[in-house]
Amino acid sequence: MEVAGESCDVENGAYSNRAIEVKEFDETKAGVKGLVDSGVKEIPRFFIHPPENLAAGNGGAGYEVPVIDLKGLERGERAEIVRGIREASETWGCFQMVNHGIPMTIIEEMLEGVRRFHEQPQEVKMEWYSRDTKQPVRYYCNGDLHVSNAANWRDSISCEVPDGTLDPEALPLLCRKEIKAYIKGMNELKEKVGELVSEALGLKSDHLKKMGCMETQTLVCHYYPVCPQPDLTLGATKHSDPSFLTILLQDNIGGLQVLHQDRWLDIPPLHGALVANIGDLMQLITNDRFKSVEHRVLARQVGPRISAACFFYPSTMSEYKLYGPIMEFLSDDNRPIYRETNVNEYLEYYRSKGLDGTSALPHFKL
Repeated sequence: MEVAGESCDVENGAYSNRAIEVKEFDETKAGVKGLVDSGVKEIPRFFIHPPENLAAGNGGAGYEVPVIDLKGLERGERAEIVRGIREASETWGCFQMVNHGIPMTIIEEMLEGVRRFHEQPQEVKMEWYSRDTKQPVRYYCNGDLHVSNAANWRDSISCEVPDGTLDPEALPLLCRKEIKAYIKGMNELKEKVGELVSEALGLKSDHLKKMGCMETQTLVCHYYPVCPQPDLTLGATKHSDPSFLTILLQDNIGGLQVLHQDRWLDIPPLHGALVANIGDLMQLITNDRFKSVEHRVLARQVGPRISAACFFYPSTMSEYKLYGPIMEFLSDDNRPIYRETNVNEYLEYYRSKGLDGTSALPHFKL
């Protein structure tokens, strides 16, 4: 995968042997960690991003992602919390949550379980390698590896949790107990946050639950190895999430950034905190009232960085249910911005375009 000796247009992610090199890399089933373990000093060409993708942020000077302290629910501060979530969802598209009810032991064990999976012997780990999105549990490197212009410096394991029901026997033994406990915590937290988000929209607390839009989870656990050339690539390209809501756990390495007022700002790790991201489908049903946050992850020379993102989608019984702007938000002066769609159609389009730095939402505008 030498760069020298062959012309290539890295800015467009195109060169004559790209498809061949990507295929050869994918067939190793070793992922990015396999490259690092082999001692690479230069990243393969298909990981090199164009300069516009790599534009530096200001680190967040003068800005701070809102922090919502859910402990206030016990102190009669529900109205204040709802107001904070409303303001954060309208202006940032994300917020951090502290005192959310998931014990630190579960959080720490979850991060360690993800690390153990990714750092186990390659010949064992590769048995889980798959690009079949129907596979309930799979390990892979870049879900859009074959369609994206530039690959991201990370490996992942994903677990499907249809209707909140997890089959523990389907999970890798190395992290089975940890994922099972974490998913249980996510199911409980989802109920609480769903009510608060509904109220933040000015609706009854059970509105989103009755819509059935956050009953199924996809848990994606990322592993970002140390990168020898972090100035040439990214851990995750600029994107927004296709879900209704995403709850993210990140370790203390850092690197997560959000795009706010056209500036890339850090979301520094906060001990024990979880990050809530408004997803595309939430922006769609709220008719742009709540904003889906665009974010990215920087590649680093320190690490590995470990994170676990829990994406919330409709019940399996509602895969083909049409979702459009909520009627309460529409009037003669506020017409629907988006057409109705179902989660399968949205995800199919989202995956087909890959993480190309643009939103999938405009495709569904009226």
